[in-house]
Amino acid sequence: MTIKYSVVVPLFNEEEVINETYKRLTTVMQQTRESYELVFVNDGSRDRTVEIVGDLCSKDEHLRLVNFSRNFGHQIAISAGMDYAQGQAIIVIDADLQDPPEVILEMIWEWKQGYDVVYGKRLVRKGETIFKKASAKFFYRLLRSMTSVDIPVDTGDFRLIDRKVCDVLKGLKEKNRFVRGLVSWAGFRQKSVEYVREERFAGETKYPFKKMVRFALDGITSFSYKPLKLASYIGMALSIASFVYLIIVLYQKLFTNTTVTGWSSILAVNLLFNGIILMILGVMGEYIGRVYDESKDRPLYIISETKGFANERYMVGSNER
Repeated sequence: MTIKYSVVVPLFNEEEVINETYKRLTTVMQQTRESYELVFVNDGSRDRTVEIVGDLCSKDEHLRLVNFSRNFGHQIAISAGMDYAQGQAIIVIDADLQDPPEVILEMIWEWKQGYDVVYGKRLVRKGETIFKKASAKFFYRLLRSMTSVDIPVDTGDFRLIDRKVCDVLKGLKEKNRFVRGLVSWAGFRQKSVEYVREERFAGETKYPFKKMVRFALDGITSFSYKPLKLASYIGMALSIASFVYLIIVLYQKLFTNTTVTGWSSILAVNLLFNGIILMILGVMGEYIGRVYDESKDRPLYIISETKGFANERYMVGSNER
């Protein structure tokens, strides 16, 4: 039987919310009156998430489980879900219910009008700190200004993509993945659906500050090399400033009685220049580190088990890309 819709749900320690997520997704997808599957991807959870989903799989033929051997990351879990999804349209949604599953019906309607990508655009973000809202707003606008790829602002991974878009993404091999950017890079006809983002139903956020910074770096370095150009411009400006300062010092030494009255200013300048040099080296290191990751050519993820799949392609250990 041809499956019409695949709903990909990455999971990481979601035992408090998974039953409610399953119930609401099932209610929404049954309203379509078309075939569907729910592909839950467990990203190395350390709680009872796998047990709960496994039990649900035994009761519902629409449910699939892809279980990672360890934690590989949210974006990798989304990519794995796309690899295993069989539907003609693939919907990506997080398990925390901040993105209301009911919006999926509107996305499906837009898809049937001929759009290949329908992404959710947040009008309001409930239950988030001022810092989180401000940093997210700044990041998306910074990313958009630094790259030629039109990555919509105020959007997450909550979206519907057509099968042909999914097949394009499956062919992309890069390791440090920024899925929403890859979808924008792929092109096709895209449209937004506006919605209000709710508070997390239960549990804790899976993106603390450290992960947010890493995610931002992945997004910027995946789609822009302007930081490298900026480092070059800063280096050139510092070289010119240093040369001018050297001329001033030589002039004072040879043609005036003015002498240097202390070392504090020299020390301050040295510290400033050394700090900027280290910053530039850090930017270069971010790019070199990603080149290193790509050169190892390891698989994106490793599967320890799957449940709910009938086809042999989905047997344990399958990691085709």
